[in-house]
Amino acid sequence: MEFSSKLLEKAVNEMAQLPGIGKRTALRLVLHLLKQPIEQTQYLSQALTMMREEIKFCKSCHNISDVAICEICANTARNHSIICVVEDIRDVMAIENTGQFKGIYHILGGKISPIDGVGPSQLNIITLTEKIKLGTVEEIIFALSSTMEGDTTNFYIYKQIKDFEIKTSTIARGISVGDELEYADEVTLGRSILNRIPFENSLKNS
Repeated sequence: MEFSSKLLEKAVNEMAQLPGIGKRTALRLVLHLLKQPIEQTQYLSQALTMMREEIKFCKSCHNISDVAICEICANTARNHSIICVVEDIRDVMAIENTGQFKGIYHILGGKISPIDGVGPSQLNIITLTEKIKLGTVEEIIFALSSTMEGDTTNFYIYKQIKDFEIKTSTIARGISVGDELEYADEVTLGRSILNRIPFENSLKNS
């Protein structure tokens, strides 16, 4: 792709590093920004800079937040004895959109995947077990995607906490095997949360 401007080329190359954005799409986006008032581009630039510099991760659940403790964890109306374990913030957003879950979350920050070099120590598993040791947790809901990596992660955590007196469950298989939670429709995901099954049952069926 030939560029008449080095500045344009640099902007396109940077934009193309975003996931799902190829060179042609990046060029279209950059040319769109060029057509907008300069203030619009400045607002975008400022918003991205502020997000990168000032955003925080909740000290309790690792959710993305503007403050030290996110709104969900700080909400006293939520049931703090039920923790839904998810991969990332997109899963929290998907489940919250169903309006069916009133507990709190714990974001792992990924899934165990040896082929990708991701092991248990690189996930937020220790902070989860520390919460359980406090004795205030009654149920852990595994809500990772139905993939080999998701099932491996669920089983690893289950082994770490199985000696504690807590209930472990997993979302019902209304979510197709291999599907990511963020792409599930709200009704199906909501029913999967409500109709969750004991985790031990999922081991027998796998």
